[in-house]
Amino acid sequence: MTEANLDPYRQIVRETVTLEIAGAKYRMTSDTDSAHLHRLAAIVNNRIDAMGPRAKRAGSPAQLLAVVALGLAEDLQVAELRRQRLKKTTRDVVSAAMQRIDDRLRTDAEVRASERPDTTLPGGVQAAAPLSGEPFPSADD
Repeated sequence: MTEANLDPYRQIVRETVTLEIAGAKYRMTSDTDSAHLHRLAAIVNNRIDAMGPRAKRAGSPAQLLAVVALGLAEDLQVAELRRQRLKKTTRDVVSAAMQRIDDRLRTDAEVRASERPDTTLPGGVQAAAPLSGEPFPSADD
């Protein structure tokens, strides 16, 4: 399915196209762009050509198409496994990066907190910050 087929506002126009695949002509009606269908047919024909002339002479069009279909199914399966591995790797890398960012933010906050003046009053009471935003002088001042 092409991206154009996913557009809900696209006007559906069905057209009849004739494709030659494995030496046989197929007439079909589709709402898919005919140029796209011809490109797909070319992929199938290229796969058949790659089998060599001997395979083309020995097999019927149905047998040739079955072999191509199995090859395309295998390619799809390999691509899906590759996509799943890439998705996992991406998630792992992003997760690790987020963890490093969190760790750095935590460390920076701890450093800033340790650099603040002590606002503990005698008796261990924590003083409120003054309204001016300036810290209270520490008990040692």
